[in-house]
Amino acid sequence: MTQYILAIDQGTTSSRSIIFADDGRIVAMAQREFSQHYPQDGWVEHQPQAIWDSVVSTLHEVFDACDLTVDDIATLGITNQRETTVVWDKHTGQEVYPAIVWQDRRTAGTCRALAEDAELVDYITRTTGLLLDPYFSATKVNWILDNVEGARARAAAGDLLFGTIDTYLIWRLTGGQSHKTDATNASRTMLFNIHTQQWDSRLLETFAIPPAMLPDVMDCAAEFGDVSSDLLGKRIPIQGVAGDQQAALVGQACFEKGMAKSTYGTGCFMILNTGDEPLVSKNRLLTTVGYRLNGKVTYALEGSIFMAGATIQWLRDGLKLIDNAAETEALAKRAREDNGIFMVPAFTGLGAPYWDPDARGAILGLTRDTGISEIVAAGLQSVCYQTKDLQKAMESDGARPVTLRVDGGMAKNDWVMGFLADILGAEVKRPTITETTAVGAAFLAGLQHGIFTGVDTLTHCWQCDSVFTPRLTKSQRDTAYEGWKAAVARIRCS
Repeated sequence: MTQYILAIDQGTTSSRSIIFADDGRIVAMAQREFSQHYPQDGWVEHQPQAIWDSVVSTLHEVFDACDLTVDDIATLGITNQRETTVVWDKHTGQEVYPAIVWQDRRTAGTCRALAEDAELVDYITRTTGLLLDPYFSATKVNWILDNVEGARARAAAGDLLFGTIDTYLIWRLTGGQSHKTDATNASRTMLFNIHTQQWDSRLLETFAIPPAMLPDVMDCAAEFGDVSSDLLGKRIPIQGVAGDQQAALVGQACFEKGMAKSTYGTGCFMILNTGDEPLVSKNRLLTTVGYRLNGKVTYALEGSIFMAGATIQWLRDGLKLIDNAAETEALAKRAREDNGIFMVPAFTGLGAPYWDPDARGAILGLTRDTGISEIVAAGLQSVCYQTKDLQKAMESDGARPVTLRVDGGMAKNDWVMGFLADILGAEVKRPTITETTAVGAAFLAGLQHGIFTGVDTLTHCWQCDSVFTPRLTKSQRDTAYEGWKAAVARIRCS
């Protein structure tokens, strides 16, 4: 008898609820976008209530899209935008400030000041695997406590809770009964020791964050609490949680050392499975928790790009060159090849391996015959060039990926995937199901519930849809990449 798993995929621009069968097949999906807020240059915020409303709406709508009912659901998994920070009152559930999104750069000055302490910078990297950067949650929590009137006193009194989006959703889904996170999300806060798997007391003191604010850290497949029956009419166990990129690593069945996945959502995130031992990067990549199962940690090396799908969203909403993302493939095919146009989408700074929070975007090489097709193609290519940056950094660290599996919205674009294979000089494999963040959450919940017996079972669920092979010569590839590096150098601020 088929068993069904419900997954919540809470992303940066939208929330989705997806029902999976126990063979990984999608049965039904519902999606809701929500508003992005940019109160100042480099600031990005979400309204937590808007996120919650979008999640609740999709939880109901997904059943309208199929013949199943909530009684058919065995378990629930959650995957989420990482690092985005929420602080709320544990008595009322009311947030004290909007969610500060992972893209937000408001604490860049704080990070620069802290960076003067070289020993602290080294300690952060050795302990958390991360770099001192506004991207992560620690300085965001500190900013809220320092800038919201009365927040620090309320936190000291034990009245405020902190969580990344997974924790916030778990707390609300369980009616305030469960304040938990998983090891992958904890590893992205810049407060978590990835070696001891504990919150780090020195870092909590450094960022002046009371320990009572922090959630309990669980395995990725664990008991996170039950969805309140008031919400869906039935209590459903929440049994799988992982940050979106680690969930995609699981969903892509990258369980062997050397396997890598690259997800193209709002941002782009390339993660390489490094096995039992954390690999320290010499190229400003991040050492992180890939997943934790049965108390055993599998580590990963990660490169993060801030603008992937968000670049296409800007072409649509900012420049109004397109009406929807589906148009980009046909436009890119019409663009002149080797046109010398490079778009560097550093709208909120540059991520790995540059970590330049002050860089800003540019389109370079414009001529009188540059048209919409060339600009759109440059936007798509920028995502591939940034992936090349990550590939080169991983190679320099001695960790060349042996397999690259792709997923996310942009992975559906054959033109982009073809150019990605060209510029990487490597095969790119796209699975039958590209919604692998949600698949990963479902897999984890299914593992805990006993639907799947182990990761070998999950490996058999992964199926390849398309393989893209390089067409450019090495000389052509190197020439194109040199043009990209020159464009990046033009807009660097540090």
